[in-house]
Amino acid sequence: MRELQGWNVEVQEVRFMPELDAPPEKPYPFLYTLRIWNESGEVVTLRGRKWVVREESGETIVVEGEGVVGEMPIFEEGGEFTYSSYHVVAESATVNGAYFGETDKGEAVFTRIPEFRLLVP
Repeated sequence: MRELQGWNVEVQEVRFMPELDAPPEKPYPFLYTLRIWNESGEVVTLRGRKWVVREESGETIVVEGEGVVGEMPIFEEGGEFTYSSYHVVAESATVNGAYFGETDKGEAVFTRIPEFRLLVP
């Protein structure tokens, strides 16, 4: 699997959202908005994701799954996909990860999700 240069991810917004549902053991919900776009010259289908959330206590949570927000978007040259989702934490945390895809030639590729912080007020 290779990192596909030109398949890009931008963290557009991270916002503490206390009005969202959160369990008592992880009472701090954060909304994040990400933009993914393709300038690679290849067609790529997003197949999966992996998030790594490291809370200040040292607890690490790994979240993996198919697609993103229930979709497997296809990125033509110049194509983009923007979505919002949320995550709950017990304390401030650092987040990063990757999206995994497949080119139209069947090659497995990935792009990194830039690191961002969930800062509890």
